[in-house]
Amino acid sequence: MLYQRGNVWWYKFRFAGRMFRESAKTTSKALARQAERKRHQSLEEGIHGIKKRVAPVTFTVAATEWLRLKKAALAEKSHRIEQVNIDKHLRPSFGSLLLIDITADDVAEYQRARLKEGAAPKTINLEVGTLRAILRRHRIWANIQPDVKMLSVRDDVGRAISADEEKRLLVACRASRSRALSTVVTLALHTGMRRGEIQALTWRQVDFLNQRVLVGKSKTEAGQGRTIPLNPTALHAMEAWATLFPKRQPEHFVFAAERYGLATDDATAHTYKTDPKTPLKSIKEAWESAKKKAGVECRFHDLRHSACTRLIERGVPLPVVASLLGWSAGTTVRMSRRYGHISADAQRRAVNLLGQQARLGNEPIQEDHGERLWSR
Repeated sequence: MLYQRGNVWWYKFRFAGRMFRESAKTTSKALARQAERKRHQSLEEGIHGIKKRVAPVTFTVAATEWLRLKKAALAEKSHRIEQVNIDKHLRPSFGSLLLIDITADDVAEYQRARLKEGAAPKTINLEVGTLRAILRRHRIWANIQPDVKMLSVRDDVGRAISADEEKRLLVACRASRSRALSTVVTLALHTGMRRGEIQALTWRQVDFLNQRVLVGKSKTEAGQGRTIPLNPTALHAMEAWATLFPKRQPEHFVFAAERYGLATDDATAHTYKTDPKTPLKSIKEAWESAKKKAGVECRFHDLRHSACTRLIERGVPLPVVASLLGWSAGTTVRMSRRYGHISADAQRRAVNLLGQQARLGNEPIQEDHGERLWSR
């Protein structure tokens, strides 16, 4: 059955117990009739095995099953993010479509709509990544992949804070009711650790004797299990923090969940009730308050940017920086472009070394069989 919505023709028919109502995407009735026949034929071929195709399953059904299977493999936070990607964003656009009917044009239209809503390109790419994983499970993504273009993402997002900003920020952090904030910020600045890595630390992972920390769960495989030395500033901060917990156990969290309130005998002092077996969930409120008091506008992740920038500015080779920060191979390549303006100084020093080598001897560089030799 054909019918119009505005100037566009739609078709409607029942197949295998399911009603199909779809746009023919044309203003021509003749073309719409052809589209209806082609669609019906395509479904029949799939049912009878004339063409190799997956069973006709809707995105909603496939997404629900994919989430169920992924629950055991994904971290709780990651699973929650995927759930939001599907329920809030992908399902409204693709929910009623059969997987086999999702096209590259549909993905492009989704990207345009999300950009219009104000979503960041990186966020949209993550959502499309969820869609891709679902389609891959049903061996469909490869059919549309050549025509799907991921959105460009800026690599220069984030900034390094200045020495003066760091000083003001730490003063404000030390004045915070959250007594963990100052140590957390110091550790981020002097190790480059991610906030999640810091909040997940247990005392077992802190080696005071060898002055280092062992990272546990991390965002990347390269980051998990890496060892980071503690410089004097970070070590002093961690030692001072440890003195507050004389009964700490290896399995206790370094930054545990705490409740704080005002002391009864001193209106400026605070009391703390700590649950050492539960990690600190969030420092967002304390962090935002400290930033405002210090007059410093930055994200917590900018502390990691600051650590990275300072390492590269001081000539630390990029592979060493990558090992400290836990970058994957792909991230290392992207970061080499992001921090290229800094590493240019290191490159200049490197080529100057070549010039020094040429001047080591008194004899000029000689030619021999077409090859240039160093002479000393």
